[in-house]
Amino acid sequence: MQKYIFIAVGGSLGSIARYWVGTTIASRLGTKFPYGTFVINVSACIVIGFALTFLGKRAELNPAWRFLIPVGFVGAYSTFSTYEWETLSTLRTGAFALAAFYAFVSLFLGLAAAWCGSMLAEVIS
Repeated sequence: MQKYIFIAVGGSLGSIARYWVGTTIASRLGTKFPYGTFVINVSACIVIGFALTFLGKRAELNPAWRFLIPVGFVGAYSTFSTYEWETLSTLRTGAFALAAFYAFVSLFLGLAAAWCGSMLAEVIS
């Protein structure tokens, strides 16, 4: 039962963080390019890379932390389905270059961010 509570708490916090980050960035940078989703996806990659690497090296930590952060928080915070929808919507407007740029940069920067998060956890573990 404890893991479900951890998932629920993490999911609540992740949803709130996603809304706040997305709306804050959109209000500052506009919505022509999905900056908010982009920042959320890249930062989620950093968090999951860090959390899974760090928790994997800390066997003494309660395994329920894996449910709080990677499953609950990142699961609610990350926005891959939104990323895909925004890419499709951009394609439908005829902005093929912008859609390709967004998809390419999100994919490769997200991978680099996950690697950076994992390396950070390696250094401090």
